[in-house]
Parts: sequence; structure tokens; C-alpha cells
Amino acid sequence: MNLKSPQSSPVINAMTVDVEDYFQVAAFEDCIHRQDWGHWPVRVEANTRRVLELFEGHDVHATFFILGWVAERFPALMREIAAAGHEVASHGFGHERITTLSRAAFSEGVVRTKHMLEDLTGTAVRGYRAPSYSVGPTTLWAYEALREAGYDYSSSIVPIRHDLYGMPEAPRFAFFTKHEGMLEIPVTTMRMWNRNWPCGGGGYFRLLPYALFRRGLRRVNRRESRSGVFYFHPWEVDPDQPRVPGVTTKNRVRHYLNLARTAPRIEQLVRDFRFDRMDKVFLAPGHADYPVVTLQPDAPTAHQGGISHARPFG
Repeated sequence: MNLKSPQSSPVINAMTVDVEDYFQVAAFEDCIHRQDWGHWPVRVEANTRRVLELFEGHDVHATFFILGWVAERFPALMREIAAAGHEVASHGFGHERITTLSRAAFSEGVVRTKHMLEDLTGTAVRGYRAPSYSVGPTTLWAYEALREAGYDYSSSIVPIRHDLYGMPEAPRFAFFTKHEGMLEIPVTTMRMWNRNWPCGGGGYFRLLPYALFRRGLRRVNRRESRSGVFYFHPWEVDPDQPRVPGVTTKNRVRHYLNLARTAPRIEQLVRDFRFDRMDKVFLAPGHADYPVVTLQPDAPTAHQGGISHARPFG
């Protein structure tokens, strides 16, 4: 059973971008209500184009997990992303955490967004990422809904402990869910001192020293011979974005700290590591054998649920 990524050295990692605007993040949901989104200056279009320029300058292709809300308002931007050779994937429609949705509402959103993105770009949408990584013990039903909607993979788990998300006992690397047959590709973590540590991007990439982050991803690539999954948001390359009043100190630090350093750090990252789209890294037919894992709603762990066998993708 071959569970290791088959790429030769250097390992190729997956670069991903969650396309949403600054006023849509979970950290601000108590300060900016959904019905007030239209009152805030929209900056996602310009910021996403800045990301596209950064990638073009370094010959990087990535996967863009895009909100239907954004696609509906900026159809030309969707076509630009696809035309530049990037993978177009779904981030749901309105950035609702799955924990706040009924199954019917969730299904409507992922179907609507998938069809919209496919109509706009003329490309198949195979991937999905849950807002705020909200696939967890109470929302495992989402995998069946995603399969019914025609998705091939999800990247909706971060196997760490976090106040907003996380399944620390979930597998660290790609696996199939046993009952739904969905390929789940978790955001990358490093295993040290008997726990998982984040090294897959987001706020940790801005908060931690770059050298420490680089060491973690190199450990995953070199010691474990695994491809990593990195993510960030367009608003993270925008230090001039409006400041939202009434935000708690923790959320203000979480959102605004080191925004001016994000773009330079990403440029350093793509010089230090190799990156490509999620589908190219993980989904090519016969590309790798992935374990089949049973995630229990009351105990979503590989240890308690069990790994039954390996299955190749494609």
C-alpha cells in the first residue's frame, strides 16, 4: 500500500486561495451583519488581480476556492482566473459556516455555486472548501451532499485544535471518507511533540516567523515525502483595507497583524518551494493511493474510526 505522494524531489505542493472579501470573514461576523455587506467597499476584485499578478510573475498555478457571492458580482474576474491556467473551485455561496446551515440550504448553495462557476469559466468545478473549515463531527453529512452535487474532492479539514475550527484527530494527509467516497485533502500540519502544528498558511503564516514556517513545510516535504497544502486570502495582501470598528482585540490581531508582510512572504515561499493546482498535485489518475477512513460523528478520528484500505484516485 503506497500512501506517499509519488512526486520526485523536490515535492510539489498545492497552492490555494480562498476568494472572499475582508468583511465576510468569521472574525467580523459579530460586527458586520450579512445584510450590511453592501455598505462596505468591495476590494476582493483588485486584491485577487494582485494575487494573479504575483502568481504570473513566478510561474505559479493555483486553485482558487471562490465564493458564489463573488462570482456573481465579478464574472469577468472568474474568466481571468481560468484563462490564466488556474483551477476554479467552490467555497460555497455566501460564506456561511456549515454548522449554521440545514442540509437542504447547504446543498442549494454548493450546487448553485458549482453551476455558476462552470457556466462562467467553461471548466469543470471538482473541488470544494468549507468556509472556516467547518466540516466537523456534527457536519459530516456534508460529504454526501457534495458527492450528490458532483464534487470530487474537499479541502475542508485542518487537523489542529482551534477556537473556530479543527479536527485534531483527523488524518493529516489526503484520505477517502469510507461511506461517501469523497476525497478529503486536509490543510498541512507538522507533527511534533505528540501533536499537530499548523504549517499550511492562513493567519499562522502571518503570525509566525517565516523561517519557522519554512522549516515546518520542509519537514513535511523532505522527512515525510508528502505534498503540502497552502492557503491564503486576497484580503491578506491588502494592508490598506478599511478597519472594522468594534472588533475584539483577539480578532483584530488575528485579522490585521502583518498584512503588509503577506505578499513578500508569499513571494519568498514560491521561491523556496514548488507549487501547482490541487487537481494536478492530488487528483491525476493513478497518482497516489489514499487510505479509506471512517469518520464517526461523535468521534471523527482515524484511530477510533479506522483505516480500512487504500484506494487510488482516478
